[in-house]
Amino acid sequence: MARFRQLAANDKGRDLAVGDIHGHFQRLQAALEQAAFDPEVDRLFSVGDLVDRGPASEEALNWLAQPWFHAVQGNHEALAISHYRGGRVDLDMYRAAGGGWFLDLPKAEQARFVEQFERLPVALEVQTAHGLVGMLHADSPFADWAELRACLQTRDDPAVREVCQWSRRRLKSGDSQPIQGLRALLVGHTPVLTHKVLGNVWHLDTGGWSSGFFSLLDIGTLTLINE
Repeated sequence: MARFRQLAANDKGRDLAVGDIHGHFQRLQAALEQAAFDPEVDRLFSVGDLVDRGPASEEALNWLAQPWFHAVQGNHEALAISHYRGGRVDLDMYRAAGGGWFLDLPKAEQARFVEQFERLPVALEVQTAHGLVGMLHADSPFADWAELRACLQTRDDPAVREVCQWSRRRLKSGDSQPIQGLRALLVGHTPVLTHKVLGNVWHLDTGGWSSGFFSLLDIGTLTLINE
């Protein structure tokens, strides 16, 4: 996989970002319709965790096939990859976290999902008229985005991937140190009651997959359009 992806600015429409989806694509579609999302010109970015917990994780492949949908690899996609590739996964934990739909698939069906999940970058960046916006699932292991970019482009460091996909340190400690080299970094992973900004890091998992709602952020203007 390309662990880092760069995308040019959208000069035709809006770029929106959303927090963890967790198999609730019908709810997400409703939020997009309410926001007048136009797939002809707009793009949607996911900060990972497309699957598990919700009723329609299988729909992830249909969404990933859309040219207007872009996602980074979350820890739940990483769990599926690790299990399929023979890595050490606590199956009781994985099933309790909503992974039963994947574990119960025939191996050939698991392969279809893993092939797509492995193509997802750990991090991506998008050009906007007002500066560079980065995205990953959980947190950056570096205070400078350029350092993370260089790391992901040149080597596969499991410790770096673990922070990018699993860390909750920033929220737990209330760390407001900004990530240098970015206008904003967008993340999910840890549910919050409403969006939370620490430094220039936006936490967007407002529980649209649970009892909350999907926060849609216009990344060109850094404004929430449905709160």
